Parts: sequence; C-alpha cells; structure tokens
Amino acid sequence: MKRDYVYPFAAVIGQEKVKKALMLNVINPSIGGLLISGEKGTAKSTLVRGLAQLIEDMKVIDVPLNVTEDRLIGTIDIEKAIALGERSFEAGLLKEAHGNILYIDEVNLLSSHIVNSILEASSSGVNLVEREGISFTHPSKFILVGTMNPEEGNLRSQFLDRFGLYLEVKGSSDLGERKEIIKRILKYEENPEEYISNWKKEMDKLLSKILMAKNYLYKVEVSENVMNLAVEISKEANCSGHRAELVIIETAKAIAAFENRKNIKVSDIKEAAEMALPHRMREVPTEINEPQENDEKAQEENKDKSKEDNMEDNTEENDNPMEEDKSREKPDEESVDDSLKDENKNENCEDSIDDIGKIFTVKSLNIQPMDRKKRKGSGKRSKTKTDLIQGRYVRYTFPRERIRDIAFDATLRAAAPYQKLREKNGLAIAINKGDFREKIREKRTGSTILFIVDASGSMGAKKRMKAVKGAIVSLLADAYQKRDKIGMIAFRKNKAEVLLNITRSVDLAQKSLKTLPTGGKTPLSAGLSKGYEVLKGAKRKDPEMVPVIVLISDGRANLSFNGGDAFSEAISMAKKILYEDIQSIVIDTENDFIKLGLAKELAEAMNAKYYKLEELEAGEIANTVRRYL
Repeated sequence: MKRDYVYPFAAVIGQEKVKKALMLNVINPSIGGLLISGEKGTAKSTLVRGLAQLIEDMKVIDVPLNVTEDRLIGTIDIEKAIALGERSFEAGLLKEAHGNILYIDEVNLLSSHIVNSILEASSSGVNLVEREGISFTHPSKFILVGTMNPEEGNLRSQFLDRFGLYLEVKGSSDLGERKEIIKRILKYEENPEEYISNWKKEMDKLLSKILMAKNYLYKVEVSENVMNLAVEISKEANCSGHRAELVIIETAKAIAAFENRKNIKVSDIKEAAEMALPHRMREVPTEINEPQENDEKAQEENKDKSKEDNMEDNTEENDNPMEEDKSREKPDEESVDDSLKDENKNENCEDSIDDIGKIFTVKSLNIQPMDRKKRKGSGKRSKTKTDLIQGRYVRYTFPRERIRDIAFDATLRAAAPYQKLREKNGLAIAINKGDFREKIREKRTGSTILFIVDASGSMGAKKRMKAVKGAIVSLLADAYQKRDKIGMIAFRKNKAEVLLNITRSVDLAQKSLKTLPTGGKTPLSAGLSKGYEVLKGAKRKDPEMVPVIVLISDGRANLSFNGGDAFSEAISMAKKILYEDIQSIVIDTENDFIKLGLAKELAEAMNAKYYKLEELEAGEIANTVRRYL
C-alpha cells in the first residue's frame, strides 16, 4: 500500500522568511494568516503541507478552485433526508478547518461568492448556515493561508487585508543552492521514508521550539513604547483602519515568544512590519519643504492684496459684484499660474516626441462587467455569467423556461425530505417538477479597453509624457496577458484622433504610442466624445463585449467646442459615458505641488475607478515600506 509522504518542512532550502511566518501563525493564530505571492516552483505549497506534517494535531484543509458553496459552508444531509425524511446538516470545509489550516492555492482565481463566504467566517470565527429549511451554526477558527502567482492577477483589496502577513517569494539565484535543491529532491524521490527519517531530528527541534513558544506567548509583555512604535509605523505607511498595527503587535509577540523572551524589541516590530504592511500600504505623502515656504509667502502676499482690495472698496463705488469676485480670485490664479508656466510654454512651442519610460508590472485594475448579461466568455480578465453548458458551476437557480443544464445536487436536495410521502413506482427517488434546479455557470471573459491619452502641452511639462508612455505600455502588457482587445485615442491641439482601432495587437498599439507627439491645447471633451463614439460602434458589432475606457490625463481642459467652459463640457461628456454603462478608469498624471484635482472630479462624474500614475506600479508598495523601516 502506497503511503502519502510530505517533503520535510525543515529540508526546504531558502524561503526562511516564509518558514518563520508560517510558524509564527501557529504560535499565535491571532496574527490572521499568511498570503504567499510568487512565481511557480518556489515551494509555496510544499512549505504549507510540510508545516501541517510537522504539527501532529493540525491538518491542511484544501479549498479547490472549483469548490461549490454547498461543499464549503455545508448543506442538507441527502442520505438522512431520503432514508428518514429529516432535514439535518452535513458539514462543509469550514467546519473541517476549525483549529486547522485553511489552504487556498491560487487564491486570486477563486470565485467571488466563495471569497465572500470565507471572509465572513474568517472575520467572525463562526459559520452560520441558513438555507434549504435548515439553520446551523458552528465555530470556524482557522489559519488562513493562501498562495498566488501575481501573473494570473491580483486579489480584491478587502480579501487581501484579511491575510495578516504578506510575503513575496522568488527562486534562489545562487548556483550552489539550486544544485543542492536538485540533490535533495532526487534523494527524497529515491526513498521518501528514509529521507524523512533523516530529517526527523531537525523536525523535532522545530516542533519543540514552536510548542515552547506557544506556552511562552502569554508571558510576552507589550509596553507603551512598543505600541507607540507600531502605531507610528502604520501611520507613516498610511494604512487604512487599525488592522495593520494590531497585526504588527501580534506578530512581534510571536517573534519574542519564538526566541523565549518576555520583552519585545524594536527589531521585532520592524521585522513584523515588513510582513504586515506591504499589502495594506496606500500612497505615502511626501514631505516637501520648499513649496511650504513659497506657500507662506503666497499667503502673506494674499493678505497684502486683500488689504489693498478693501482700501479700494472704501474709496471707490462697488456696484459690480462680479468684479469683486474676480479680485478675490486673483491670488489663487497667480499661484496656479506659477505651477503652469511650463505647460503654457509647451502649448505654444513645437511638438516633441518623448521616449517610452519605465515599464513595470501593474496592479490589478479589477475590471468586471457592469451589467448582468450572460456572455459566452473568451479571455482571462473578468468573470461573467454564461448560458453555455461550459464553465464553472457556481450555484443553482429555479428554472424559468425549458431546463438545459440540470443542477443534480440541488435537485436531489430539494426532493430528498419528501421521499417518504411520494409514490416511487420502483424508482430509487421520486422527483417532482417543482424540485428541479438549474445550474448557474461562470466563465472568464476579456474586455475591450480603449485608452484615451492626453497628448497636450501640459503632458510635456517635466517630461511627464515619458512616464505616461511607460505606464501605458505596462497596461498594454497586462491587457495582452488577459486576452483583452485594445484601442487608442489621443487628444491634442484642437481635435481627438483614433491612433489605433479595436484590435488584439499590442505591438501595433506600442508603435503608435512610440511616435505620439506632445504639444498644443487640451480638447478633453473631444477625446471623451471620440471614445464614446468608438465604443458605441464596437458595441453594436459585438453586444457581448465588456467596454472599458482608460482615461490618462491631468484633467486640465482648456479648449471647448461649444464656446462654454471647457471642463464643464468634459464633465457633461463624462456623465454621458456613465449613462451608457461604459466602465471607466481615470489615471491622474498631475504631479505639481499645487494640485487642482480635476482628474479626480472627472472620475467622480464618470463613477470611474481613480488611480494616480505612481499608484499603478505594484512593486512600489513594498519598496516604500522598506524605506520606512
């Protein structure tokens, strides 16, 4: 009989941070679990299973990607219902996970309704089941461990925050280590039992250390200074809520207990913060000293000017309130003009062509269909309901017309409690018409993403266009991986033009972008109007498409076609796009000290997801954390 062997936890070369993070969660489950992100073949799953093998009274409960809601949270016991006509509860994975490790491989590919169920149990420690005539509650406290490959997409922020710690892993670059990994794997495969016994002494040492640390945890003291430091680091990292500092403290306690200490050191807090902050950190405000001095001077000048205005008001007749308003706006206009000098120069000078800037891996833009339309599905971007008899079975529904895709499990559960009352006529189970349930399936589909790029003079200031082109190429690479269709529009001078019609060719888009010149005025409303027309036309040809506009601009419109205010015209066009159910993303390129926030206002009018240009770079978060520690 073949035994199921697990590669020894202690025998894994490298990945010391992951090993320690897993052991810290066993020592102190209040940390809240671990998310391991990294490339394939870096021993992520091996370490999780090896840890469960190390802790004898702990199991790994796997959550497969195709898990159904019934299997996860539990459902009616069909066997008892058929035999006895009773409704009783059959436990799911969340009950099995109580006191164990709930492990999700490729967690970023999990269905959203499954994610919601796990989040609810994870936050409350209780699984409440209310369905099919039964009500059942049971404890469900587990260590949540997830692994993911970022190439397949990122997690939703609310699920990401549920993991106490976050670590990125990479394969070893040391040739000696890589050679040693091969040797150990070959020895293990030759005779797994003997190999495991050779590492038993090391495993027993680790187990003894973990058990001792669990007993020592309650002796660790958290001083006022430790709490102050944790709060300051979380505040500097601009984390939302208070989970960051709580996780830092709980992790630091486990680190101290692991080393048999009652006191928490500064180094413990820093080590804990390196694991607790990367996935929680938001944009960090930068400290700028010189503009503050300029600000104070501007305020003094404003005071002097307001005094002069008041003197004029006392000596001259004030019968024109519009002139009074303009006089009050002058100081603000002058301060803004200072920040726009470079942009005005660019509008009047000859066109320039900037190179493509830094290319990076972008954060997930979280594009999902805005409607409930069923689609056939083709791509890797977003999940959509499908009426094909293909795709993942996610839940059931009551049939409305002729049944094409019977949900056998749900149908049997609906019929089971009534078997003692029905005539079976020699059948094992009697099913009435009202018992039938139909499957709801889900597939992934690509999106049609239209980039609307601001190529006006304001984008040429401070070589901003170079960074913008780098960001667009990075987004194009992401679109290629997700099998999206793409198009591109640029607006500058007095018009908007289609640089690239809807296509799957990223190379064509990159070539169009490389030769895109910068200069002239900003006809923002023309760019939005052209994008609206292009997507409307594409939608007529393909009603199942998921249309998305990605607007890349600072929002400073200065050219109107109706003779009115240029920005108001752009806002009206933005609302028109919203009413058409076109999903929008606004990437704000504004980087001046004096920020007008026009792109953000435009995003609100479009109900668009709003990003600043620097926020797109996923790796920037971890780098910023390291600067603070």
